[in-house]
Amino acid sequence: MALIPLQLPPGVHRNGTDFESSNRWRDASLVRWHDGSMRPVGGWTVRKSSAFASAPRAMLSYLNNNSDEHLIAGTYNKLYYVNPSQTVYDITPTSGFTDGTASGALNSGFGGGFYGLTNYGVAPSSSGVYSEATTWSLDTWGEYLLAVSSTDGKLLEWQGNTGVKAQTVTNAPTGNNAMVVSEERFVFCLGAGGNPRKVQWSDKENNTVWSPSATNEAGDMELQTTGQIMCGLRMRGSTIILTDNDAHIAQYSGPPFVYGFERVGTACGVASRKGAVAIDQGAFWMGRNGFFTFDGSTAKEMPCEVADYVFDDMNPAQVSKVYAVHNSQFGEIWWFYPSANSNENDRYVTLDYKEGHWATGTLDRTAGVDQGVFSNPIFVDASGNLYNHETGYTHSGSVKPFAESGPISLGNGDNIMRVTQLIPDERVQGEVKVTFKTRTHPNDTETNHGEVTLTNPTDVRFQGRQVRMKIQGAGNTNWRSGVMRIEANAGGRR
Repeated sequence: MALIPLQLPPGVHRNGTDFESSNRWRDASLVRWHDGSMRPVGGWTVRKSSAFASAPRAMLSYLNNNSDEHLIAGTYNKLYYVNPSQTVYDITPTSGFTDGTASGALNSGFGGGFYGLTNYGVAPSSSGVYSEATTWSLDTWGEYLLAVSSTDGKLLEWQGNTGVKAQTVTNAPTGNNAMVVSEERFVFCLGAGGNPRKVQWSDKENNTVWSPSATNEAGDMELQTTGQIMCGLRMRGSTIILTDNDAHIAQYSGPPFVYGFERVGTACGVASRKGAVAIDQGAFWMGRNGFFTFDGSTAKEMPCEVADYVFDDMNPAQVSKVYAVHNSQFGEIWWFYPSANSNENDRYVTLDYKEGHWATGTLDRTAGVDQGVFSNPIFVDASGNLYNHETGYTHSGSVKPFAESGPISLGNGDNIMRVTQLIPDERVQGEVKVTFKTRTHPNDTETNHGEVTLTNPTDVRFQGRQVRMKIQGAGNTNWRSGVMRIEANAGGRR
């Protein structure tokens, strides 16, 4: 008898065939690999039911000068403030505001759709013009809120008085696609004045002065790009501006030019206006067919072991709903996206940027914010329900935390192996359940064995040339699963 360690590297490998994921985790949901072991993603509790009338497409949290917690959410037609008591206030301008679009679409007609979506010479499923779901850019100006709806296009300011709605900022450009406040305290309007390539910024510390003169630092620049500006992110020492084709940085140089612009990446456009996040280490975003990062010098595509699955699984008509959130507690970037058969975000992909691996799963969230202002991350679903995340280990819904491997060869694959015993590696005995699935050849029908609640050791009886295993928690606990071992001996070659 030999003890064979089932030692699989962390993260999910979902590119290519099942056999290409040999000795790797092939599928998972609501689990993470952290500090050398697999564990469940934290659970969630309802913070406020039906807080919003429709799905939020942007969220922001901040503290005012009195340290009061502010949570802001923008839907296709409303801007909301949620106070510390969970009272929701509609702060949308009472007049002059243009409602947006609740959902994206690929409309019929010549010349639309996304470049590169199909092979050369193959007609796309829709040749129409793509229309986006409305999103928001949200940022702070001191303790004031600044906001731009991608449909309305006006720069709005809300000064924190629940009795007064958000107001259009005096003299600011209109027709904007997005907005960001730079580290140097300039307001950047992106796609300013309806020009999809134009960046226009206010005077420093004065968001009502936009016309350049010898006495201020307002200015503008048209980026040298064939695409349209999608979003901007404030970073340490610069502001990164992403188009649907490339990436640019704006660096403050002072008068007379104020800002210098440099293209730092090509063929690296962002998929949606909310598909990027910036952290101390740089910026991360989802493109149309890959994931990208900017480390302060160059934008580059990241190796991704789940890209095939994610982009084959995505609904192209609803890609504008892709939403990225930083989960700083675990060093993760989460992207929520709509799967092929869904019009709303129902799946996610995560990058653990500290340990360098990926995970996938099922979860219906349309927007969210990291912890910081609040003790936990806060996410929201398409029905407008707010949730506190990473709290406890109760996961409501039909999908519970699990991970399932690709095929694991027993021995060197020449002989059929007979497995008689499993030696678990758990933090607490009995918190993990395992199912084994065996085959004699790669395309044979699988035979299931289990589900087995583990003891130390656990008697099992199965045989095959290769095995897949599925691990999940036995209950709503903070379980851990490390390197299990199986006791096996070689049988015949049939």
